[in-house]
Parts: sequence; structure tokens; C-alpha cells
Amino acid sequence: MDLVFPTPQEAEAAFYEAFQSANLEAMMAVWDNDADITCIHPNGKRLQGRTMILESWQHIFASGVEMRFEISDAQYIQTALTSIHTVHEYIYMNGDRRRRDPVIATNIYRLTNQGWRMILHHASLTPDTSNAVEINTPSSSTILH
Repeated sequence: MDLVFPTPQEAEAAFYEAFQSANLEAMMAVWDNDADITCIHPNGKRLQGRTMILESWQHIFASGVEMRFEISDAQYIQTALTSIHTVHEYIYMNGDRRRRDPVIATNIYRLTNQGWRMILHHASLTPDTSNAVEINTPSSSTILH
């Protein structure tokens, strides 16, 4: 599949369409071909390169779970060659209509000779704020990150 995405928004729409339809070929058409592409699924390890990313999507799609996405709270930062998108993904599985906490995702696209291509997808579960620890003003010796 040799698709050209003229805008990063079209590449992102194709990413979520491929995800919803469990279409591996369409999914990989969104990704760039460079070795430095990275994917981190919720609670997952860092996957780098097309082979690892392809295998992860094969595994996800083989589960047979039907997913529908509602994307909200999208924020975009774009330069001439890079576009960074942060979104909230509300995922509905197997026809369930209950709205769960969103997955927070960062998607980064790069302009290539073949149009815009994904170079990073990093998805994280929403933090459980019911068990959050309040952090007071840190002392100068405290390292938070």
C-alpha cells in the first residue's frame, strides 16, 4: 500500500481508521520506513523500528477485540517538517458504549518524500488520581524526573 498523506491530520485519521478496522497493511502505510520510528503502547515497552512495531500491531489485531475511537482534546504543534499531536483517545471495545478514562497519546509525524508519516506513537493510561500523592514544593535536592 503506497499512500501519500498530504497533511499530518490526514495521516492521523488514517492511523485511527487502520486501528479501528484492524487493517495491518493500512496501519503500516501510515508509519515511516526509517529505523528510528518508535511505538509505546499503554504500559508497554519501547518498540523501535518497523519489525518490532509491525509485530506489535499484528498481536493487537489478532486479539479480535473490536475498537472504536473517539478523539478529543487534540493539540497540535507543527513546523515545516514535523507535527506533534497530543490527543485523548476514548476507546470503546466490542460495542460497549460506556465511556472510560481516556488514553493520552502523543503522535509525531514527519514530512517525507512520500508525504506525512508517523514516527512516534506513545500512549499512556490516564493516571489514577484517586491514589495521587500530593507533592509539596520540592527541596533543591529532590529529583522528580
